[in-house]
Amino acid sequence: MSSVNLGKRIKELRSRYRITQDKLSKKADIPFSTLAKIEAGYTPNPSMETLIRIADAFGIGLDELTGRKK
Repeated sequence: MSSVNLGKRIKELRSRYRITQDKLSKKADIPFSTLAKIEAGYTPNPSMETLIRIADAFGIGLDELTGRKK
């Protein structure tokens, strides 16, 4: 998944779960700037730890976070 698509996916999930970037970054325990850069597509390869933290903050798995279909 490209960084732009991942960022778009996270924005979609935030909209669905009605959570702001600020609240998500705090819930995922990651810097706000990191989340903003991922959503904007400026961080092409976020770490696995960061992705896990974001997925956990939403209460979903990595497959759902990335939009992966089996």
